[in-house]
Amino acid sequence: MKPKKLVARYAALSRTELQQATAEFDEEMIATKSRPLTAAERRDWEKARRGPGRPRRGAGAKAISVSVERGLLARSDALASSLGISRASLIERGLKAVIAAGTRR
Repeated sequence: MKPKKLVARYAALSRTELQQATAEFDEEMIATKSRPLTAAERRDWEKARRGPGRPRRGAGAKAISVSVERGLLARSDALASSLGISRASLIERGLKAVIAAGTRR
């Protein structure tokens, strides 16, 4: 059930209905009632624990440090801005273009 629907469902209950519906949560958590997670539950747990993060592209990304002349960097930032892309995307496009041109020789 989606969270908004769940909230609406519980919000519509009277006080006694809400107490009956949530009575199971008044008990202490007993470890003997627990069980190991299934593979699907483990996958969901790991995904939730990690948080959203950046989407994975290709084999993932690697942060690097590169020195670039200030004027060239300013011009590349202006171009990236006019194209509506990030600096990293502009550099990625440039690298792909140079690699493609190098393989055509």
